[in-house]
Amino acid sequence: MGRTVLVVEDDPGMRSLLATVLSEEGYRVETARDGAEGLSKLRFLEPDLVITDLRMPGLSGIELIREGKRCGADSRWIVITAYGSIAGAVEAMREGASDYLTKPLQSPEELRLAVRRVLREAEAQRTISLLSEELGRHLPPLEMIFLGESMQRVFQMVQDVAPTPATVLLSGPSGTGKEVVARVLHALSPRRDKPFVPVHCAALAETLLESELFGHERGAFTGAQAARKGRFELADGGTIFLDEIGEIPGHVQVKLLRVLQERQFERVGGTRAITVDVRVIAATNKDLKAEMAAGRFREDLYYRLNVFPIRLPSLAERKETVLPLARYFAEKFARAFGKRVEGFTPAAEEALQGYSWPGNIRELQNVVERAVILASGRIDSHHLNLEPHGAEGEVRTDGLLASVERETIQRVLQEVGGNRKQAARILGISLRTLQYRIKEYGL
Repeated sequence: MGRTVLVVEDDPGMRSLLATVLSEEGYRVETARDGAEGLSKLRFLEPDLVITDLRMPGLSGIELIREGKRCGADSRWIVITAYGSIAGAVEAMREGASDYLTKPLQSPEELRLAVRRVLREAEAQRTISLLSEELGRHLPPLEMIFLGESMQRVFQMVQDVAPTPATVLLSGPSGTGKEVVARVLHALSPRRDKPFVPVHCAALAETLLESELFGHERGAFTGAQAARKGRFELADGGTIFLDEIGEIPGHVQVKLLRVLQERQFERVGGTRAITVDVRVIAATNKDLKAEMAAGRFREDLYYRLNVFPIRLPSLAERKETVLPLARYFAEKFARAFGKRVEGFTPAAEEALQGYSWPGNIRELQNVVERAVILASGRIDSHHLNLEPHGAEGEVRTDGLLASVERETIQRVLQEVGGNRKQAARILGISLRTLQYRIKEYGL
């Protein structure tokens, strides 16, 4: 999508010059004759950049910046001031302007360079914001992610599909590392320098999911004080990861289908079609064919998502990787906590290998993290605190403690109308722990 620039200038000649130069550069240019018209267009257009004269009849340039900030505009600003009126430009910079130009302009190139610089800085800041989560959690080495014969087959498929724009559907039990594999897919793709935007569909209330994915216009619903871009717009040029895709409601499925087919959508409360260039990676721990048969998942959406399916095996299916992964996590957390850990005792290794790992790699990581905190020297079996298992490898949930926990979780979920995020906050546990317990207890 081309960048939109709003030019607010009361001098017709100057306004025409600015618009002509910027249009020739390929920007989408809108103009306003004064501050009041500029504010009206600012609210409607949400331009990437506003170039405004400082001194105009009625609403001044500085007042326009203040009003723009007040209504939630996410635009960058360049102010234009008469030669010798630098004090006003300095004040505008304090109010949030990124740069200023003096008129008459020395040359059109001066304008071009200023606009490029400001938009480049805005893009860099936007990218840093979007990737902050990814930068804060470094991926494990590829040899650890794809450890074992079954995961080597997965890695080959990842390498084959990563350079293409194909939609990928990752499936497998919870905790098998679907988001990590999605991040590797993005990192190996031509989009690696663009945003990777994860969306955990099950963590969002049904009423908020559509707005979170597609954004909303100002006044679209109670509390929508300003227009807001959704995750698809933020992922433009990059990759969006839709985790737990099987949890999305029917009306959102319809809108998602259109994005996959046409790469277009409207914001909630909007009528303007927005076009995006986004690579979609979806993930599920559900049997989507069974969901289709039950009428909970659209068949046409399933086939749009299932262009390139990749199934991730459970940890129980690759038992040979348990000890190498446990040692990797032990070294990682020992470094993070500044502790000296000398590996596992034979009893601990036997316990690790004998456990069925219903929570898969996520559970293994959490168990080892806790053990590193508790242990001094070598990690023993009692540091692991693994729950006993039944004959078929399922966690026992028939004890008094498990019964009380199940009833508590069920009651809180009922009280908050099924909102898992709110329930986790009330229970004092992480959302992922709650989701694991819900699956464990069959709630």
